[in-house]
Amino acid sequence: MPQPFNQSAYQVRFEWGVAGLQRLAPADVVVVVDVLRFSSTVTDAVASGRSVSLADAEGWSRNGAAVVAAAGESTVLLGALRNASAVAKTVLELQNRRQQRTSVAVIAAGELTDAGDLRFAVEDQLGAGTIIAALSDLGADHTSPEAAAVCESARGLRRAMRHLLTASGSGKEIADGVAATARIEGAGLVPTGTAAAAEVDATDVVPVLNDGQFIAFA
Repeated sequence: MPQPFNQSAYQVRFEWGVAGLQRLAPADVVVVVDVLRFSSTVTDAVASGRSVSLADAEGWSRNGAAVVAAAGESTVLLGALRNASAVAKTVLELQNRRQQRTSVAVIAAGELTDAGDLRFAVEDQLGAGTIIAALSDLGADHTSPEAAAVCESARGLRRAMRHLLTASGSGKEIADGVAATARIEGAGLVPTGTAAAAEVDATDVVPVLNDGQFIAFA
């Protein structure tokens, strides 16, 4: 039965973090958006030919990786500004393969504070909105009000992505230095920088979770 906040009446849905994912009705596809830096870094690693295990990622990403771990039986894709259009095409390809209407939950990871609160992260809203806009452009435009709002926000701010990311709290924090950088490097990965993370459609690679490993969707 539809509930006030589960967005089940809509094909394309949007929420924040693990709690937001759990508020939504189960979706066929979950797109996890953690632009700085989980989604972007894993996308670039997979584009280079590597696979990345979720277990390893949980050691350096407590936001996006936690959403992935909570996604259950849904097909899980990683989305970012860098692969937004490719993610939208992948969702439509999955729908074609299933030969039935496919629901998609786009989840902005946000940032968990030390107190356990979820902090709004502008980069994740912009990443999610850009993906939803790309889905709409491909005809998947039956969006919830929540999804429509972040979509139009991203459309209007598309030309300012680099400035918005570098000027954001997350961007400034990374510039000052964060412990996660060393943990990412310790896992043998190259952290995607803030300016690179702001590049829209820089790659057509989409990581998909397969048996605990992120690999390129094919």
